[in-house]
Amino acid sequence: MIPDKVVARIAARAAQEALAVLTDTPAALSAPRASVTAGGGTARLRLTLDLPYPLDLASASRHMQHHVSERVTRLTGMHVTEVTLAIEHLAAADGPEHRRVR
Repeated sequence: MIPDKVVARIAARAAQEALAVLTDTPAALSAPRASVTAGGGTARLRLTLDLPYPLDLASASRHMQHHVSERVTRLTGMHVTEVTLAIEHLAAADGPEHRRVR
């Protein structure tokens, strides 16, 4: 059995990979964090992350859930039953140095 902590690290890394596809500057975002509830060969994942703005949040969320679920399943052999996202911040895609007050 793979420890929950290891599965969580794999999920966080997979989320980072998915963010790299969604944005040109994933380094500007906080690293995703993951927690896992596992048992009986299944896993439920919860990701806490920042996303760039503007972005189609529904599409980005589906992409993130699909990618993380597939990656965790492939690397651990566990069946992922749920991937819940908690979006903490929306970060301006152009960075704080390009913002203007109107």
